[in-house]
Amino acid sequence: MKLEEYASYDGLGLAALVRRGEVSAGEVAETAQRAIDAVNPTLNAVIGRIEPQPPAADRSAPFCGVPFLIKDLVLHSEGVACDMGSRLVAGAFVSPHDTDLMQRFKAAGVVSLGRTSTPEFGFCSTTEPVLYGPTRNPWDTGRSPGGSSGGSAAAVAAGIVPVAHANDGGGSIRIPAACCGLVGLKPTRGRTPVGPESGYALHGLGIEHVVSRTVRDSAAMLDAVQGPGVGDPFEIAPPQRRYAEEVGAPTGRLRVAVSLSGMINATIDEDIRDEVMRVARHLESLGHHVTEASPAFDEASFHAANMTYWCGFLAAGVLGAAQLTGRKPSRETLEATTLACYEYGASLKMTDLETADVLANAVCRSVAPFFREFDVLLTPTTTGAALPLGFINADDPALGAKGWYDRLFRYAPFTALYNMTGQPAISLPLAVDAKGLPVGMQFVARSGAEDVLLRLAGQLEQSLPWAGRRPRVHVAA
Repeated sequence: MKLEEYASYDGLGLAALVRRGEVSAGEVAETAQRAIDAVNPTLNAVIGRIEPQPPAADRSAPFCGVPFLIKDLVLHSEGVACDMGSRLVAGAFVSPHDTDLMQRFKAAGVVSLGRTSTPEFGFCSTTEPVLYGPTRNPWDTGRSPGGSSGGSAAAVAAGIVPVAHANDGGGSIRIPAACCGLVGLKPTRGRTPVGPESGYALHGLGIEHVVSRTVRDSAAMLDAVQGPGVGDPFEIAPPQRRYAEEVGAPTGRLRVAVSLSGMINATIDEDIRDEVMRVARHLESLGHHVTEASPAFDEASFHAANMTYWCGFLAAGVLGAAQLTGRKPSRETLEATTLACYEYGASLKMTDLETADVLANAVCRSVAPFFREFDVLLTPTTTGAALPLGFINADDPALGAKGWYDRLFRYAPFTALYNMTGQPAISLPLAVDAKGLPVGMQFVARSGAEDVLLRLAGQLEQSLPWAGRRPRVHVAA
């Protein structure tokens, strides 16, 4: 199978070839290995290979024989190392089992070929860990692919695999999707499992799914992996029908709000603002009712809770990793900003967490009524296109915990709110900037309404198609 032919299919397309016997799963996996060899030396997206195992015996599995990559954070695969992007952990942990989500990925038929890079403990909106060095954006190798799922996004955009694991605690699916021209769906809290090691990952902010090139791949994968794991702390209502059926289904006339009001007094690039309004006008042309409006909430409360959650969770992770490895948290084992956030997190008291819960609850109660008035909210995913490498430096000792927090969320001031509220949100590659770099548009719906987002995403994929765009670094180049 030639690389150009391989890269022309999405995940469901490759699975159909395997199912019909036009190509074997082994041949597809071998082609994907050649794809890694072709572009990974330039991109540094794949930081470890996995010996491919035969796909699920069930040939009806939706992604039967489809090559896959797993982000080196949260998800664990039996017998596979996980370094979490950190020197504190590197080489010390090999998972003894599959996590719940990994079991479901395997049952869906994927063949895992490698691990993708992530920033240290995932707390960064770019992917430039000291441990492995920077991952490069295939559209412009001097720029970041975003973070923290930057390795997965760069690999999918460059054609290495059609779909890859990703997770999102403040935008880490949506930001890389925007930077790399992909579909990035963050499902509703509780839609995908995070167990058994976690029940309420990152105090409920952390959500697991994938990045993909097509809406239908994201929808079909959500069908394959959605639902609670055994022992999960709560269950949410299942979808009324398969998510794959929503793609291409009529949207009806949606009430769409458009907002350019980001947090932390963020400044949005002028061409990004123009593109958002262009998409808004396009939605009107499709028959949707569009209004400029933003949800009201107390931003200071949001940041107080969000920083407590992130730094407290990070501190616990660092302490756990230190106990596992016998290594001490220090400048030799941690990047400067990770160390600063660890120290801040370790100083927090139980009452700080209780206060954060109170503040977060108030934020969620304030935002929810907005989504009774509107079906969907449109915002830019980030304030601009992909940032130059080095612009956000996690190893900068001049940045304390608060300085680091502000630096991250100023670039992506629209995403993290919906980790706190738990609502589904999707980034779609509907625009390009003046330099030809992809620009993501975020759409948010009420809790549990992934169906609404997928119907709208399918409509926009048809009316504002992105399939013909290809980055400069690509396996078929």
